Amino acid sequence: MENYGHILLESYQGYFNYLKNEILFPNWDNYFYGLIVISLTVWALELLFPWRKDQKILRKDFWLDLFYLFFNFFLLNLILLIALSNVTAQVLNDFLGLVGLQLTSIQLFSISDLPAPWSLFIFFIISDFIQWNVHRLLHAVPFLWKIHQTHHSIKEMGFAAHFRYNWMEPIVYKSILYIPIIIIGGVAIQDVFIVHFITIAIGHLNHANIGWDYGYLKYILNNPKMHIWHHSKKMPTKYGVNFGISLSLWDYLFGTHYIPSDGKDIELGFANDNHFPDDFLEQEFYPLKK
Repeated sequence: MENYGHILLESYQGYFNYLKNEILFPNWDNYFYGLIVISLTVWALELLFPWRKDQKILRKDFWLDLFYLFFNFFLLNLILLIALSNVTAQVLNDFLGLVGLQLTSIQLFSISDLPAPWSLFIFFIISDFIQWNVHRLLHAVPFLWKIHQTHHSIKEMGFAAHFRYNWMEPIVYKSILYIPIIIIGGVAIQDVFIVHFITIAIGHLNHANIGWDYGYLKYILNNPKMHIWHHSKKMPTKYGVNFGISLSLWDYLFGTHYIPSDGKDIELGFANDNHFPDDFLEQEFYPLKK
């Protein structure tokens, strides 16, 4: 237990120093300012090419979603996720050690041995497919759906809505992603940043007030005209449609795609969402209520 306490302390200190250096001493792969640049760029595109022209620039819940963006990306990591991730890795390693194994022992192959473009591409495809499946679980399992309702409480789409999600949601994603990523091996940290910035940009665009579908690329890339139907209050199936994170490919392959018409003015939300709280703290603890 003393070892786990040491890991927790080092995690908090390490991430706090990392975040401080990100803000005070930016470099080319800076996460903090990279997020700001992507967000401002997509917001500028919303202002230049608005899909719903009568939607206000500071739309409904704009400031709440902006707070969610910084809370989920930075404060939540500081408060919980980094420490939890490091402790989980050590617990799993200790458990495997009881049977004479290590985390590296369950690695089937290492994509890091491949040329960088291929390892990056494979990492992106595999992680996106796993997340697509996790997203379906968030809609199909009652307790997970209660967690995911925070994201679906959005009533007007905008770039910052991308990160309105409950604090438990990244725990679900990371927990299910953990073992498969170990099995295929890791990629260089700078490559992870590249993938992450790409997925952030796609996610921002998916939620933005922009009526783009990317032409024929819509069958590969998730896009605003497709994703808005995922947020529709009226669903053609019980558990929803269009579960793609970065790629729409999986929805077309497995028959969960649904774009019946231009969804510019459809009502967003979910059944009985008028009972869902508006306050940040109440939304964060909502899944734990009976």
